[in-house]
Amino acid sequence: MEMGFSLAINYQSHPSILNMRDSDHQYDVAIVGGGLAGLSLSILLAKAGYQVACYEKEKYPFHKVCGEYISFESWNFLEELGIPLSDLNLPSINQLMISAPNGKYLEQELPLGGFGISRYTLDSALAKIATKCGASIFEQNKVVDIAKEQTTFAIKNAAGTSFAKVVCGSFGKRSNLDVRWKRAFIEKKNDKLNNYIGVKYHIKTDFPNNAIALHNFKNGYCGISKIEENKYCLCYLTTAENLRNNSNSIENMEKNVLCKNSFLKKIFDSSTFLFPNPITISQISFENKKQVENNILFVGDAAGMITPLCGNGMSMALHGAKIAFRSIDNFLQNKVNRDEMERNYTREWKMTFSNRLRTGRIIQSFFGNEFLSNMLISSIKPFPKLVSGLIRQTHGGAF
Repeated sequence: MEMGFSLAINYQSHPSILNMRDSDHQYDVAIVGGGLAGLSLSILLAKAGYQVACYEKEKYPFHKVCGEYISFESWNFLEELGIPLSDLNLPSINQLMISAPNGKYLEQELPLGGFGISRYTLDSALAKIATKCGASIFEQNKVVDIAKEQTTFAIKNAAGTSFAKVVCGSFGKRSNLDVRWKRAFIEKKNDKLNNYIGVKYHIKTDFPNNAIALHNFKNGYCGISKIEENKYCLCYLTTAENLRNNSNSIENMEKNVLCKNSFLKKIFDSSTFLFPNPITISQISFENKKQVENNILFVGDAAGMITPLCGNGMSMALHGAKIAFRSIDNFLQNKVNRDEMERNYTREWKMTFSNRLRTGRIIQSFFGNEFLSNMLISSIKPFPKLVSGLIRQTHGGAF
């Protein structure tokens, strides 16, 4: 069920930079993928007066594999986009619990905290705002290829071919275009950074409204936190090997692996599951990615993905959209050339996020290992300042 709320749109526009031959098929910017980063970027560009097309292969609203916890660093930005967060009575989350497979756990106050909202609700609301701002949002429209023709890109999609001066890839963790273009992280052999699966449910359960928990199990971890409408998001990441070892059955894996953690067993045994089937994604990679390839700017998970246990992927996607907007805006106003736009975007993205990604990979190396996660929980529990420091390393300030 969607949340109902009115969205007041106020923005100052200026004439489009691109001399358009066909207003239906030629744009200043084309964005492939209508998730948080793509929709936020669409709104920013449309508010600035540019002609924007955003292509999304699904139809809003729809569910995505996501922990659905957003750091408070994104609160002001989302409200500036037009989401009335202060009016939505969303859960405020300020407590963290982490458990090890052996049942030991620690509890910690979150230094910044965050709030919960489902992607089903948030993405749909952002798509409506983008449309009201003047962006063209093409739902159920899969882009199959992008080709650069001198200073213009041709975007081949389900409805035909469109053209744009700038193209951004915002198609998430892994797409058909990543495979088609043989991006480096796709070509890597399966290892501890690039062969994960994600599983998500919405549930009704007995759990504190103000807490987020991270429960570890063999080769994986599962998060739970409250979202809107008295529901909770239950989302976990594990290896493809775990699934194979349980006859490729998610149910068997949850029973035989996840529920070895007593906290997870209680959740799975006592909760009401609201989806007929889980939402899943496979072949998740945390390898380093390039932020620009073939003159295409990547945003969100397509540019780089922080490990979910850090709880900051949604904020990174939103912040990345703001960084991309600044670079694109300067280019379309002829303040910089294309090479300068690409270098500026890459440099600012790395300055903002590289340390977070690096810290996340280090932390994941502990929590993805049964023995190490048991040892780590026992070792750091007496040192709450150390835990707070690790959390701060994976988060930023308001943007």
